Amino acid sequence: MVAALGFATIACFLALAFSRRVSVLVALILVPIAFAIVGGWAPDLGEMVGDGLLKVAPVAIMIAFAVLYFSLMVDVGLFDPAIRRIVRWAGGNPTKIAVGTAVLTLLVALDGDGTSTFLITISALLPIYQRLGMRPVVLTGIVCLAAGLMNMIPWGGPTVRAMAALDLTSADIFTPVLPAMGAGVLWVLFAAYMIGRTERKRLGVTELVSPGDGGPGTPHVSDPPMRTRRHRAVMAFNTVLTLVLIVILLFQLVPLEVAFAIAFALALAVNRPKWADQQALFAKHGGNVTMVVVMILAAGVLTGILNGTGMITAMAQTFVSWIPQSAGSLIPVITAVTSMPLSLVFTPDAYYFGVVPVLAETTSSFGGDPAEIGRAAILGQMTTGFPLSPLTAATFILIGLSKVDLGKHQRFIFGWAFGTTIVMTVVALFTGALSL
Repeated sequence: MVAALGFATIACFLALAFSRRVSVLVALILVPIAFAIVGGWAPDLGEMVGDGLLKVAPVAIMIAFAVLYFSLMVDVGLFDPAIRRIVRWAGGNPTKIAVGTAVLTLLVALDGDGTSTFLITISALLPIYQRLGMRPVVLTGIVCLAAGLMNMIPWGGPTVRAMAALDLTSADIFTPVLPAMGAGVLWVLFAAYMIGRTERKRLGVTELVSPGDGGPGTPHVSDPPMRTRRHRAVMAFNTVLTLVLIVILLFQLVPLEVAFAIAFALALAVNRPKWADQQALFAKHGGNVTMVVVMILAAGVLTGILNGTGMITAMAQTFVSWIPQSAGSLIPVITAVTSMPLSLVFTPDAYYFGVVPVLAETTSSFGGDPAEIGRAAILGQMTTGFPLSPLTAATFILIGLSKVDLGKHQRFIFGWAFGTTIVMTVVALFTGALSL
């Protein structure tokens, strides 16, 4: 009976998410509550929901301050010098332009926000592509690969959802897959090189007006700010602070929510000391923060009820009875290989909050580590990782800015995107992040 209610809860949630009859936020909260009432758990709902909210609160706090921090860094132009240097280095060589596109996207995507990443990279590089005659689908494809890979960072969509759904930390999910992510970076650069080489064979090398001299090759980045002494000091501070933050992340020196809260407060005090400027920042980026944080808290309601009622355990036990003992150890690898193609039919919320917890509990029943399911899922990246699916707005922002047809974009880059998942999965197996 408990397992049946659990499957019904997940099925109802997925059906509503797919049909878009209600928002995912509403489904995350009301569907589990309704089925808990049907199952007779109404008196315990307050405690279960409260437990679920408390478990995801650190993740919600971390993502709020992380988005605000990197949004501020983008606004003040921390990445603008990198944009100019990359474009200047690439010149009129399509191969270098393609590789430069990947490098630039890897840097800008540190903010974990696909929208800002696409706005910056497409507006900076599309004029260059047009000037050289390079196909816009090459731009969308390479940006898609690099931005998808960078969404593995702990404040990116897939990893945040995995941590919230499984009640785990970045040390459990993200840190073990760092070597695999490094291999993914090399693969993305290789893919960009191969794609760019094809464009070079088609077009040759074109003389391009240097960025900044007003010609048609000038990238659309913000104008160089006044090089005052204070400006140089502030940018040096921002660079050092960001590097320190990354070191703290990699070595897990303090909880991430604490690190980002302190870093954002310091950055805000230095870059936006006036209250009016701080309000403007919150007004500009507050909507994105609110949307993500509220979604994570709503997921806490779902996971709190599924765990508190025992539905997750009952569903996993049912799965265990269906799966041969010899195949139990393969669940993490199967999850990694299939999660990326499934992004075309699952929304990220439906997959991470509806499917991943059941897979994790099933793996645990076979004696495996449930954290491996979280790692496997982010290796596949899902929708937010590879903007290919029509189920996510990020895809339409990317192709809309570049004026590329969705089907053409999908056909062009799907193989390279799936290859990224395979490469990272193999490395994860060799390094022990996943096991057989």
